[in-house]
Amino acid sequence: MALAPQFAGQAFSSNVTPKAIHTIELYLDYVCPFSAKMFNTLYTTVLPTVPKKYSSKVQFLFRQQIQPWHPSSTLCHEAGAAVLKLAPEKYWEFSAKLFERQKDFFDVNVVKEARNETYGRLAKVAGSVGVEESKLLDLLVVSDKPGEDGGLNTGNQVTNDIKLMVKFNRRLGVHVTPTVLFNGIEEGSISSSFTSQQWEEWLEKNIK
Repeated sequence: MALAPQFAGQAFSSNVTPKAIHTIELYLDYVCPFSAKMFNTLYTTVLPTVPKKYSSKVQFLFRQQIQPWHPSSTLCHEAGAAVLKLAPEKYWEFSAKLFERQKDFFDVNVVKEARNETYGRLAKVAGSVGVEESKLLDLLVVSDKPGEDGGLNTGNQVTNDIKLMVKFNRRLGVHVTPTVLFNGIEEGSISSSFTSQQWEEWLEKNIK
């Protein structure tokens, strides 16, 4: 599947050059426990083996899937989009840290704070992996002043990127998280309960 240049940090590629390779797309939500389970297994035990075992054969794409019934989902994904702008090489490390801290952004833990306060805590998560905290916060903070045209829904500096992500995912009809696509087709056999051994068996069977 195509990957817009501004989202290049979402790809974990095993030293590939532009040619036909397998693509595994992971549609994950930062505040979904099942997404966290899948990501953790992949990030800690599977992806480290990919460059050696499947060099130039496969790439993994992390597709950010906002789940609107979790209000903080949008804010967390905005933070991911901001990391992609500032330090795309830190995107996967940031994602690992945010999944590790995801309960800090569950409903009960955000309901009493203002939106910009939540952004502040997300910026600290990014700062913990080496992203410049103040610059990231600048991209996220929403002004309390009307825009130059008098508009009140001014958004922030990653709003347009979030719109593109949402548009892309909607065109594919993705709903459940996690959802996995293999070469553009939903791979229903892969679930959040997949162990590292099951991932390895699946990769050996399908990545040729």
